[in-house]
Amino acid sequence: EKNLMMKQEELTLRLFNLSMPTIAVISGPAAGAGVCIALACDFRFMASHTFLTTAYRNIALSGDYGGSWLLSRLVGLSMTKELFYTARRVGAKEALALGIVDKIFPSGDLLGNAISFANSISKGPKKAISRMKQNINSTLEKTLAESMRQEAKNLIQCLSERDHKEAVQAFLEKREPDFS
Repeated sequence: EKNLMMKQEELTLRLFNLSMPTIAVISGPAAGAGVCIALACDFRFMASHTFLTTAYRNIALSGDYGGSWLLSRLVGLSMTKELFYTARRVGAKEALALGIVDKIFPSGDLLGNAISFANSISKGPKKAISRMKQNINSTLEKTLAESMRQEAKNLIQCLSERDHKEAVQAFLEKREPDFS
C-alpha cells in the first residue's frame, strides 16, 4: 500500500501540481493507470482512431493514480461511475464530447499539433502561467473567498516582475511581448 501511494504521489501529484502546463498525447489505446496519468495533465490530445478505457473492472480492481477524483471533475460523478463500472471503450469523438480530451487529430497530425500548442504556451509569461495553474487547480479545494485571496496574492507578485512590465510596454508600443 505504501509503495503504491508513493508511486501515485510521485507521478499523478507531480503532473497535476507541476508549475508548468502539461500535455498528454494519447496516440494509441489508453487503459487503467495510463488513462489516469493522462487525466493528471492540463491538456489531453488524442489520435482520432484510438480509444481509452478505465479497464479496472475487467481485472477486478477498484482504480488508482487518482482516476476517480480526476475523471469526476471532468465528466461528473454519474459518468465517472459508468466508465469505471463498465470499463467500456470510449472513442476519440466521444472522449472529446465528454470533455475527457481537449482535442483530437489524425495520427499523423497529433504530435505536431501538440508540439505547436506547447510552443504557443511556452512563449507566454512563465511565472504568470504557473500562478494561473496554481490558482485554477486550487479552486478544487478552496472557497470563492479563499480563491480570490490567492488570486490577489499571485497577481500582486506578477505586478513586480519583468514579464508584466514587458507586456505593458509591448501593449503601449502595439507589438507582441517578448517573454524570453
